[in-house]
Amino acid sequence: MIGVLACCLAASGARAVELHAADVSLAKVKRIYIDQLGGGSTSDQMRDMLIAALQNSGLFVITENPARADALLKGSSDDKVFTEEHQSSDSIGFHASEGSGSSAGASLGTNSSAHQSMGAGISDSESSHIQERRHEAGASVRLVNADGDVIWSTTQESSGGKFRGAMADVADKIARRLVEETKKARAAPPPAP
Repeated sequence: MIGVLACCLAASGARAVELHAADVSLAKVKRIYIDQLGGGSTSDQMRDMLIAALQNSGLFVITENPARADALLKGSSDDKVFTEEHQSSDSIGFHASEGSGSSAGASLGTNSSAHQSMGAGISDSESSHIQERRHEAGASVRLVNADGDVIWSTTQESSGGKFRGAMADVADKIARRLVEETKKARAAPPPAP
């Protein structure tokens, strides 16, 4: 029992060291190289938007030379524009009819005829066809230090904002998250020796 407890404590201690080491590594990142992103044909545009969003944060220097960077931002992105179609149809109908007829004749001038008929009808029909153009973007990125260790990662998606497109919104969400977590890591007390 004591051996199992010791193994659990050692494992949790190792995990705490790894998490804390990632925080320390993230706190030291000042210069970032943003690598080519994998994904669709619009991944170069997403890379440019990430460069702009991180540069505008003022927290990092963005470099085009990976050898000078403290960390590399890698990942993939996708941007989809599609048409979503919705079609519905409703119909109500009620019809009724009744008929009757009679005829008689005689040669002495007696003629008789009767006819009765009834009818009713209600009908209602409604149909709609809606086409809506949709735009969705998403990206999964990771920050990798010089040793090849992943020190930060996130996945963000967007259908666009009120005043911004989906790709710009994703790039902004990634930048805000990285800035927020880097500031938190820099404000944390240094690890005890």
